[in-house]
Amino acid sequence: MDYLKLGKKPTATSLASCIRSKTMDDSSSLPGKADSTSSGSNEEASLQSKLIPGKQAFMLPNSDINRLLECPVCSNSMYPPIQQCPLCNIKYGDVIEDLNIECPSGHTLCFDCKSKVNNKCPVCRKDIGSIRCLALEKLALSLHLPCSYHYLGCEEMFPYYSKKKHEMQCAFRPYTCPHPGSDCTFKGVIPPLLAHLKESHKVDLQVGSSFNHRYVKQDPCSVDSISWTLTLFNCFGHYFCLHFEAFPLGNTPVYMAFLRFMGEESEARRFGYSLEVGGNGRKQTWQGVPRSIRSHHRTIRDSHDGLIIPRSLALYFSGGDGNELKLRVTGKIWKEI
Repeated sequence: MDYLKLGKKPTATSLASCIRSKTMDDSSSLPGKADSTSSGSNEEASLQSKLIPGKQAFMLPNSDINRLLECPVCSNSMYPPIQQCPLCNIKYGDVIEDLNIECPSGHTLCFDCKSKVNNKCPVCRKDIGSIRCLALEKLALSLHLPCSYHYLGCEEMFPYYSKKKHEMQCAFRPYTCPHPGSDCTFKGVIPPLLAHLKESHKVDLQVGSSFNHRYVKQDPCSVDSISWTLTLFNCFGHYFCLHFEAFPLGNTPVYMAFLRFMGEESEARRFGYSLEVGGNGRKQTWQGVPRSIRSHHRTIRDSHDGLIIPRSLALYFSGGDGNELKLRVTGKIWKEI
């Protein structure tokens, strides 16, 4: 039995037999000694190369085996090198007991968490040592698992060692808070993210595709770098964020306004926007494509993808004696055909 068959629930005996068979078949290709300092990426590539093309993978979403591959410290999936607690007498049920017939170790955790628990098993408090659990590493090769964001709508299934790469780019993964004035750690999909911005950051939400904003700052020359609170717009069934920032561009202090789309980059390209600022008979305009909130606001700022106004020109637009910023920014959002 090289691989467990699709759709059948594994038993303790069949699972142990499968692992013993796979271990004996591939024993000549496995390293004789475990190196706990080897990189996870090299181990992943090595294990992936041993997966026989054409063999049917074992589909186990939300299974006991999936939980076996969950680190008890960080609760994330474990990747090579998976660390073991030696001589541990506590079992995780019949499946682990059978696994221990082949590999007489105990509890497992991911390599990165080993130092977090001071090399002590988080379950039985024994020393962890530097033992690898090749049985679990090889078992993972036979698994196809759902994306961790399946509860948000992703229906994809991936080989165990490909899942992590997909999840880093999954279109269903939560968004980070786009508020520029703080290092907010909130993450969520669009509806709770909107509620968070309004409740926690007191951001205004306006309806419509046209806007007219006035930014006022006393003694603007005393501040070289600042991010103004963004404003949200709801139009065309989507949400957009208007940013306004001050920062030095080389030796020149400037202001910058740009628009971000609350969604994926592929959707953002379906829209366009324009910005205009002026005063005293002069005006400056910008036209572009909104960037997704997947891109950090500093990344957009550093790419100069927006309306950039030198401070001297902004103060000229403001009128007065040049000691107060009174900058009016107007704009429009449209949907590309």
